Amino acid sequence: MFDTIRWDGDAVVLIDQRYLPVKEDYLACRDAGAVASAITDMVVRGAPAIGVTAALGIALGLKQSGAKDLESLRERMEEVCALMAGTRPTAVNLFWAIDRMKRRFEELSEGGLEAVVEGLEREAVAMRAEDIDINRRMGAHGAALVPDGARILTHCNAGALATAGYGTALGMMRAAVEAGKKIEVIADETRPFLQGARLTAWELERDNIPVTLITDNMAGHFMARGEIDLVITGSDRIASNGDVCNKIGTYSVAVLAKEHGIPFYAVAPVSTFDLSIASGKEIPIEERPLEEVSHFQGVRVAPEGITIRNPAFDVTPNAMVTAIICENGIARAPYSETLRRIAKSEQAA
Repeated sequence: MFDTIRWDGDAVVLIDQRYLPVKEDYLACRDAGAVASAITDMVVRGAPAIGVTAALGIALGLKQSGAKDLESLRERMEEVCALMAGTRPTAVNLFWAIDRMKRRFEELSEGGLEAVVEGLEREAVAMRAEDIDINRRMGAHGAALVPDGARILTHCNAGALATAGYGTALGMMRAAVEAGKKIEVIADETRPFLQGARLTAWELERDNIPVTLITDNMAGHFMARGEIDLVITGSDRIASNGDVCNKIGTYSVAVLAKEHGIPFYAVAPVSTFDLSIASGKEIPIEERPLEEVSHFQGVRVAPEGITIRNPAFDVTPNAMVTAIICENGIARAPYSETLRRIAKSEQAA
């Protein structure tokens, strides 16, 4: 299909998601600063994709460091990791990837400077390949939950564009189709950045999976008419109690699904689990630039001088989550027990 993230040896190459679906363009980030800016500016977005991109950005930063000794390289490592950590605060995969690269640095350090630089490049490239494999494993687990003929509502984009490839929520749908099931996807716009309209609809259309686009405020209408059978979303951070943080508007969809007796599934890798926090109340919620709300394609659509809020994420309480699907299987309530168990498991739950 396309490469969300590609490593070219001297650059991290990203499909520029700001221009989709109008233009399929790739941005070559040739230093760590450019990689960090690409994450902040949403050239690349989606929790798993951000993590992989940051790891490649760290590898690139060290490769270009010019360090003459290990201590100088370690100082550069700290600088680049801090740069990546300052990009977006909510997606825990970012910090998981940074921590993994830091640990690998120390493991490789006994071999000297060259071993660290080459080893971290291999590690970051391996993380990209691992992510695709993990997504396929999640899809295989989740496909069993999708009835033949299902009409599925999804919010935001949790597909190949949000990962290194294949996708989380859309990966579950792709796997269901690969298993011979017929599905229809209802994608809501996902304002204000329109990830559903611009990205999810584009991915599914390329895969020849039937997709219907609706505005965010239409979901309740179609649920009440019996035209939605289940909801599948991704996640940017999942607390130890099963509270699911995802793109703003997910909570509203979950409330509606609960009211109408519709299953709500979150699909995310174990790297999205944040078992260090007790609930979603501890998750930092990113506030995006106000212009994303006040303007559309550079044109102001709201009066000047008014107060605007633009939180990028919200939290769906665990009581509204039917199941959480990860690469190791399917977790159900009580999540405080099952998430810890499944995070350590290599077998389907």
